[in-house]
This record gives sequence, structure tokens and C-alpha cells, in this order.
Amino acid sequence: MKATGVVRRIDDLGRIVIPKEIRKTLHIKEGDPLEIFTDKEGEVILKKYSPIGELSEFATGYAETLAKTTGHIACITDKDTVIAVSGGSKKEFLEQDLSQELEQLMEDKEIYTSNDNNEMSIPVTKNDNKERKFNSQVVYPIISQGDVIGSVILLSKEPNVKMGEAELKVVQSAAGFLGSQMEI
Repeated sequence: MKATGVVRRIDDLGRIVIPKEIRKTLHIKEGDPLEIFTDKEGEVILKKYSPIGELSEFATGYAETLAKTTGHIACITDKDTVIAVSGGSKKEFLEQDLSQELEQLMEDKEIYTSNDNNEMSIPVTKNDNKERKFNSQVVYPIISQGDVIGSVILLSKEPNVKMGEAELKVVQSAAGFLGSQMEI
């Protein structure tokens, strides 16, 4: 655990203010759920709660099925990181922070398909450095109870591959199914 040097007092209602710098660094926004853990030494640990993260084992299996079925790289994300990947480099994607462009796309509940190889692909992770790594991609938000909780992404590095209606329907089905699993 890393010390921040910040000390806060608990108010009469039991509340603590998390400093703005820490919230910004950890991408914690107003209304975001936090999970509370305690350990034997009396430490209290706050962790940003990821509802789709609870399904990470299931999401991994789902990503593998998507990759095998479509022949493309399949990624499943929560709102901050890639939680499952198949058909591509796990090191390149898994547990990597999402790019600002992808986060904005999810926040706007937008569906993105690069149908033409001339269109720019959206960087998936912050490590993409604005490089054009994928010739074709489709991104579909996972929505549960009206809130975006992640996304399903198909990617292709093949030069002449275009994502079409079939790929869009596949990710739409996957996102709908994962979103409905969170409502159960």
C-alpha cells in the first residue's frame, strides 16, 4: 500500500472527504460506488466498485467465445479497464486503463463501427498512443439499469477486413446479455 501523506478527519456523520487529486488519479467521479474492505491490522481499504468486474471469469469465457466465433480480437471492459480479452495479446489489453476516447464513447452511450478502412480507429487503452493499430473495430456499450457499466469490443488488424452488420449484432447481443446478467 502506498502512503499519500493526506490525513482527513471523520465528521459527525461518519464521512470522510477523499481529496480531489486522489479522485482524479483513480477516476472516481461523483456517484461512483466504492467497495469497503477491512483487514486484521485495522486498515480500511476503499476500492472502486466494478459491477461487471464481478463477472470477470464469466466475461473471459464470453470473450473467448466471441473471438472463436468471429475470428476477431474480443475485449470486454468495465468503465475503467479491460477485464477480458481473447484472440489478441493479453499483455497489450488485460487490466490496461481505457483511452479517454473510449471512456467518452461509453459515457455518451454511443455505438461505434469503423466500416471503412479509411476511418480512424478509436484507441482502446491509454497505451495506444494514438497509433492506428486496428483496421476495423466495433464498440458497443454494456448497459445495466440505464447506466453504462462497460463495453464489448471486436477488433481486427487484417488490412481488408470490415466490420459489418453481423459483427454489430454479435456485440449487441453480448452487451445486452452481460448487462442483463448484472440486473439478476
